[in-house]
Amino acid sequence: MKKIAFATFVLGFFAAEGHEGHQTPPAGKVVSSVQVTGNGFFTFETVPGFGAMPDGINVGPTHGGVAVDASGDVYVSTEADHGVVKFDENGKFKKSFGSETKALHSLAMVSEGEKQVLVGAAVSAEKVLKLSLDGEILLTIPNEGTGEIKGGFKGVTGVAVGPQGHFYVVCGYGSNLMHQFDSSGKLIKTVGGRGKGEGQFQTCHGITLDSRSGQPLLLVCDRENRRLVHYDLDLNFKGVHTTHLRRPCAASIRGDYVAVAELEGRVTVVGKNGEVLAFLGDQPNRSLWAKKPIPEDQLFDGLFTSPHGVSWDLEGNIIVQDWNVTGRVTKLKHRK
Repeated sequence: MKKIAFATFVLGFFAAEGHEGHQTPPAGKVVSSVQVTGNGFFTFETVPGFGAMPDGINVGPTHGGVAVDASGDVYVSTEADHGVVKFDENGKFKKSFGSETKALHSLAMVSEGEKQVLVGAAVSAEKVLKLSLDGEILLTIPNEGTGEIKGGFKGVTGVAVGPQGHFYVVCGYGSNLMHQFDSSGKLIKTVGGRGKGEGQFQTCHGITLDSRSGQPLLLVCDRENRRLVHYDLDLNFKGVHTTHLRRPCAASIRGDYVAVAELEGRVTVVGKNGEVLAFLGDQPNRSLWAKKPIPEDQLFDGLFTSPHGVSWDLEGNIIVQDWNVTGRVTKLKHRK
């Protein structure tokens, strides 16, 4: 299908002052100025001060995901000892969950009846966690009822939950397999493997539930194949949704639109039929793409370096987490 690309307009670049580090971690980077990015309906501006930590401590390293609950609270997973961090809708710190939630490589919000829970892929611990919104661990996969997992959980990178409560887990840093588990964590099915063809992945990095077609599908970020692909809930390959992306890491869906965090320096908004609609925070300096240690004087408000986690909020704004050793979370406020 034909893709439509629009230029990104970023007005002005200003470096923000870093906060003093906590113990030995480097200082974090908090947006300090309003910068505009995007085009037409998809025009956004940065929100100064969003995601600042108490006493100026560092939020990162931000090699994780972002999720938003029904009250608007924002959850950001980090590789720091404080683990997942919870902010209110304005980016004010509320609490952190602690070391048991450290290094959740992905983070997703799931509704279970009238309540919500978080699910995340703990890449270092090689497991999937289900958490309460206060950080209590409710379920771990694998568990005693899981059974043997082909390829194991080495390199587990993402997890989504279907309407029947089934877990869909991708191991993009390891086997490049995708697994389906029931709501208790029992293994049902495994598909995938490394390659460029249908039903294959080269780093199946992120996964989310996609109901835009009227039936629930799984949307997988096939990062090194630079594409988004669809599977049904029985793990049958359904087709390629979008191609020619810049190493997509994570996707978040609101209405007909999906926001895609691309490791090579931008966030892309994609339409219902896979058409590219806008580029946000497009980094012009290729030497900064997909780089974790970035000198603070090269981190500019409104420009991304390595987007890794992304989520729409309740108002149609976008929260973006850069893969960054110092840690950086950006709120892009929709200009209506």
